[in-house]
Amino acid sequence: MNSPTRWLLPMLAVVILSLSFWYSAAWLRLASGVALFLFGMQCLEEGLKQLAGGRLEQWLERSTATRLSSFLFGVGGTMLLQSTTLMSMLTIAFISTGMIQLAGGIAIILGVNLGTSGGMWLLAMAGQNVSLSPLAMPLLVFGTLARFSGQKGAAAGRIIFGIAFVFLGIEQMKSGFADFGSDWALGEQLSPGLLGQFVLVLAGMALTAMLMSSHATLMLILAALAVGQLELWQAMSMAIGGSVGSSINVGILGWLGGNRSGQRLALVHTLFNLVTGALTFFLLPALLWLTGQVMGLVGAGDNNLLQLALFQTLFNTLGVLVFWPLQTRLAHWMQTLLPERDEPQVLISASSTPPPQRIRQPVTRARYLSDAALASPDTAMRAVALELQHMGRLSLEVICHALYQPVSQLSSARVDEERLNAQPRDTAALDAESLYQLHIKGVYSDLLGFMSRFNLDMDDSQQRSWLTAQVAALQLVDAVKDAKHLQKNLGHYLRDDRSLVHNHYLDLRRHLLWVLRQIREVGGLEVPDEVWSSRLEWLDGQAARFDSDFRNRIFAEVRKQKLDNLQASSLMNDLGYVSRITQSLRNVLQLGILDGDDMLREVRKLGGDEDDLPLIRL
Repeated sequence: MNSPTRWLLPMLAVVILSLSFWYSAAWLRLASGVALFLFGMQCLEEGLKQLAGGRLEQWLERSTATRLSSFLFGVGGTMLLQSTTLMSMLTIAFISTGMIQLAGGIAIILGVNLGTSGGMWLLAMAGQNVSLSPLAMPLLVFGTLARFSGQKGAAAGRIIFGIAFVFLGIEQMKSGFADFGSDWALGEQLSPGLLGQFVLVLAGMALTAMLMSSHATLMLILAALAVGQLELWQAMSMAIGGSVGSSINVGILGWLGGNRSGQRLALVHTLFNLVTGALTFFLLPALLWLTGQVMGLVGAGDNNLLQLALFQTLFNTLGVLVFWPLQTRLAHWMQTLLPERDEPQVLISASSTPPPQRIRQPVTRARYLSDAALASPDTAMRAVALELQHMGRLSLEVICHALYQPVSQLSSARVDEERLNAQPRDTAALDAESLYQLHIKGVYSDLLGFMSRFNLDMDDSQQRSWLTAQVAALQLVDAVKDAKHLQKNLGHYLRDDRSLVHNHYLDLRRHLLWVLRQIREVGGLEVPDEVWSSRLEWLDGQAARFDSDFRNRIFAEVRKQKLDNLQASSLMNDLGYVSRITQSLRNVLQLGILDGDDMLREVRKLGGDEDDLPLIRL
C-alpha cells in the first residue's frame, strides 16, 4: 500500500467519526465511554503486569505440574488481569518457547475462558443503577499521588487510574444508551427465533473484532440491557458472539505470532469458543429459563444484568465440561493436524555453495524468535536462549568446514585421521565467507532485531541475562569471523605438502578440531556446576599448553633457520586466530554459569544433543 492510500483511510475514518459526533451527542457519549473503558482496561493490564514483575511468568511456569493447577492458574490470572487476550497470548508465548507443554496450555486456556466470568459479574454489579462518577474522581487524585512514590507506586497508580477510567467509561456508555431512547431499540426490531439470535451473534462478533476486547463488548451489552435497549435473550445472543469473536482475535494473533506449538493452542482456544458458542446457541431458551429460576431463588429474578452474568458463567462452564475429558485427545489431534515443520537436514550444500559475491541460496534465518515470544521477559529470554543454541550449532559446524573437515568429525567416536591429514579438495564449496553470509549473518541479524523489538520492563536479573545473551551472540560471530581469517593461510599451506610450514598447519587444524569436539562434549555434560567448571578449566589448561608449545617450536625453528620470518609471522598470526576461536567458544560455555541463569545454561549445548543430525552436511 503506497503512502497516500495509507494516510487516506485513517483520515477518512476521522472525518466520518467527527461528522457522526456532530450529528448525535448520544453517539458521542457512547463512543467516548467505550474509549474511556478501553483505556482503563489497558491501564489495569499494564499496571498489574508492572506490579507483578516477572512473578506472573514464574507462576505460569510452575503451574503446569498438574492439569488442575494449570486450570486454576488460568482462572485466577484472568480474574486478576481482566484480560482474556493477555492471558491467552502469554500462554501461547510460553508454549511457543517450550517452557510449558501443550497439555498444560490447554488446561490453562480452559481456565482462562472460565475466568472471564468473574469479570462479567463485576461489570454486572457495576452496571446497576448506581452512579460511579463520584467514585472515579477521588481515584484519579489518589492515582496521581501514587505515581510519585517510586516504581511500584507508579504501577499501583496506573491500576487506580484504570479503575477510575473504567468507572467513567461505564457511566458514559449508560448515558449514551439512555439518550438514544426509543429511537434505537433492538428489542423492537428483532423477534425471538433462530434467525434473530444468529443476527445478534454476528453483531457481537463484529463488535468484538472492532473493539479488540470482549470485556468492552460485554460492557456495551450490559449498558444497553440496563437502559432497556436490549431484551435479555438478545443480550445473551450478543454475549455468545462476543466470546466467539474474542477467541477468533486471539486465534489470529496466535497463528501469526507463534510457532507450531503456539498455533496449536490458538486453534484450541478458537475451537473451544466455537463449539461452546454453537451448543449455547441452540440451548439458549433452556438457559434463559434456567438463569431466571436460579436468580429467582436468591431474590434477583428481575435483575437482567446478574442473569446475563450467570448466563456467561454457564456458557464457559459448559465448554469446560465438554473439553475437560478431551484434553489428551485434543493435544494428539492438534499435533496430527498441525505437525512440526520439517527442518532441512542439509543447510549448506557442499556441491553448490557459491562464492560470497554470487550468493543465491536462501539465507538461514532464526528458528525460535516468533512475535509471540515478545509477550514477557521470560518467554523472550527463552526464545533467545534457544536461538543462541541454534546459532552455536551452526557456528561450530561452519568453523569445522573452515578447516575443510566434514561435520561428522565433530560427533564421531574417533577422528578420521585420513580425512584430517588430507589436502583440501573443494575450496569454493567450503569458503568460510560464503558460509558466514549464508548461515550465520541472517540468524545474528534476526537475533539483534528481535532483542531490539523487546520493550517490556525487566528486573536487574533479567537485564543481566539479556546483556549476557548479547555478549554470547557476539562471541559466536567473532569465532566464525576468526575462522574466516584462519582459512586463508590454512587452505594455501595444506595444499603444499612440500612447504616447511605444512606440518605446522596440520597441527593447527588437528588442535582446533580437538577444541571443537571438546566444546561439543563439555557443553552436553549433565553434571554439577563444580564438576563442569573443573572440566572447562582442564580444557583451558590443555589449550594454553598447546599454545605455549607451538610458539616454542616456531621460535626454535626460526633460530635454526628452518623457517623464515615471514612464515613464522603467518603461523603466529594464525595461532592467534585459533586461540581467539577457542576463547570465544569457551566464553559462551561459561556465560550461563557466571550469570546464574538456568535458561542461558541451555546455550552451552552448542553441539546439540547426541541424537541431533548435523545442520551442515557434506
